Amino acid sequence: MLCSLATKLGERELGEVAALERELGVTILAFSCHDVDPAEADERQLGRIREVEEDLGVSLVAVKS
Repeated sequence: MLCSLATKLGERELGEVAALERELGVTILAFSCHDVDPAEADERQLGRIREVEEDLGVSLVAVKS
């Protein structure tokens, strides 16, 4: 399973999260999770993934399509 920040929340969902933040006095992060299988990658492919990760400042995960 792979989880990432939820980016497709509608106004109602965002409002509920904002209300919960006010109620609890904390910041809430929303995540969406997906069932995925990791792809096998050789050393050359892993090297390229690491290069792009460093260039973009993100973490990348290779999964089976």
